[in-house]
Amino acid sequence: MDENRYANELLFRMEQLLYHELSGCAPWKTELTGVDFIQSQDIAGTNEKEIVSACIERIKAAGLVEDITYSVGCNDILLRLEIKGCRHMLKETLLRQSGIKPYNCLAANMILDQLIEKLGYATTYVADLAIEESEGKCVVKAAIYATPEKIGAVSEWPKD
Repeated sequence: MDENRYANELLFRMEQLLYHELSGCAPWKTELTGVDFIQSQDIAGTNEKEIVSACIERIKAAGLVEDITYSVGCNDILLRLEIKGCRHMLKETLLRQSGIKPYNCLAANMILDQLIEKLGYATTYVADLAIEESEGKCVVKAAIYATPEKIGAVSEWPKD
């Protein structure tokens, strides 16, 4: 039995059912999926770069992804992650094939969780998840608001 395929098929079906139950609200109900792993990793850092880098290191070491690169831009509120070789790509493919735009990235959830937990960010969320199956990668755009004053800041994300 291919255990990774089995786990991805389970996740796919749960996300599919949740999406149909909650429709557009499903993405905001899944942001804690995957965070138990990263919370067990004793991530340390005093700034955004240290926290994100430490999360990426642990996620890669666990074999959940082959690589993650990132950048922060657009008034420091856009965290762009490029994730290659993710063990959950099959889940995203199955969702897309069933007519649902993939909406839940476990690796992004882990990183966003640690920005809130370790640095006290006001809020974060996955704004866009683009799957590039032929290249074996995903591109995630996440909103990261370090302070309440940043919430509602406007930027031109499509240009980033």
